Amino acid sequence: MPYLNADLHSHSTFSDGTLTPLQLAQRARQGGVDLWALTDHDELAGQAAACAAAHAQGMDYLTGVEVSASYAGHTIHIVGLGFDSGHQALQKGLHALRHSRGPRAQEMARQLETAGIAGAYEGALRYVGNPDLISRTHFARFLLERGVCTSMGEVFQRFLTEGKPGFVPQRWASVEEAVDWIRAGGGVAVLAHPARYDLDATLEHALFTHFVACGGQGMETVCGSHTTAEAARYTQLALDLGLHASRGSDFHSPAESRVDLGTLPSLPAALPPVWDLLSSRIQRAPLSGHSSH
Repeated sequence: MPYLNADLHSHSTFSDGTLTPLQLAQRARQGGVDLWALTDHDELAGQAAACAAAHAQGMDYLTGVEVSASYAGHTIHIVGLGFDSGHQALQKGLHALRHSRGPRAQEMARQLETAGIAGAYEGALRYVGNPDLISRTHFARFLLERGVCTSMGEVFQRFLTEGKPGFVPQRWASVEEAVDWIRAGGGVAVLAHPARYDLDATLEHALFTHFVACGGQGMETVCGSHTTAEAARYTQLALDLGLHASRGSDFHSPAESRVDLGTLPSLPAALPPVWDLLSSRIQRAPLSGHSSH
């Protein structure tokens, strides 16, 4: 089978990215991407623009979203691919998640003010394309602008992780809810960047088996935050669990992202790619010689 440069995890100004769907599509094509998905956090508003931009660049497209979920007190991200973006259950669930962010952001700002940093809510809003999706990333950009910190890593280490001023836990969807919404829309649920969750071996195994039991079918084995060793480890775990492999840069911004669109290593040959499950859901580019689905 010919090599496919797929990038199935990226973010636009509709959530916490800094580029529009059109700019992302252009950048993806420059990176050699053949199959692309825009996966904004809990938001589908950019899907039509992303698909049109992908097709204009000659790329095939899969609908995408990154759903925020909770498991045993940890925030887990589940990428949905290839769903019907007009499906009511999915839209309703994501709407509820988006509208829970505002009160959390206000409390984050209050905590930062207590720590001597005033105006954080208004400052974060300047970086928000969609006010419903105000997030820690937007607060981090404000703190960098103010010179409080010199890097995104420092911001999160000092202010925006558990036990630090500015961290406010959020009640997200359950893993079961997130997977159900994606599957109800005809899509495939993929566990995003599994190495990032800082789980011990017992809890990690419990999460993975629960995800599979809920109907999850994929895992990001190759992604922007995985080392080569982590990619190899999660490839073996995905094999053991019978999961398909996904590949995504998790690109947010030219200035912030570690890995550019389309530049990741290839998926391991040992694992079937997630797009094998989604061949009928891929929206083919008119110039690619395929008929649209």
